[in-house]
Amino acid sequence: QVQLVESGGGLVQAGGSLRLSCAASGRTFSFYGMAWFRQAPGKEREFVAAINWSGSNTNYADSVKGRFTCSRDNAMNTVYLQMNSLKPEDTAVYYCAASKDGSGSSYASSYASWGQGTQVIVSS
Repeated sequence: QVQLVESGGGLVQAGGSLRLSCAASGRTFSFYGMAWFRQAPGKEREFVAAINWSGSNTNYADSVKGRFTCSRDNAMNTVYLQMNSLKPEDTAVYYCAASKDGSGSSYASSYASWGQGTQVIVSS
């Protein structure tokens, strides 16, 4: 298992940008598929974005396509989520997750390792 620590959350106005980072421990990070999920108050956790082990393939929830970009730096054991054109409905706790399935699945059940989450608040 890898240990994951998210950072970069905060308060931003609608239309603004934030970049979330997720630092992973362990020597095998480069083999893991990685993903971002989010959970808003009173709602279930939902998929946001995923990236495969090499970074060559990404997929996104329809609600964030064209606004969010997921990337990774395997040399730094870090995955990123660049969030642009933020909307109030993006307000949530954002979680980073790692899966030994390196494909970058959009299913939460594929992920065994989770970070503690970072809060993102978008004001209108």
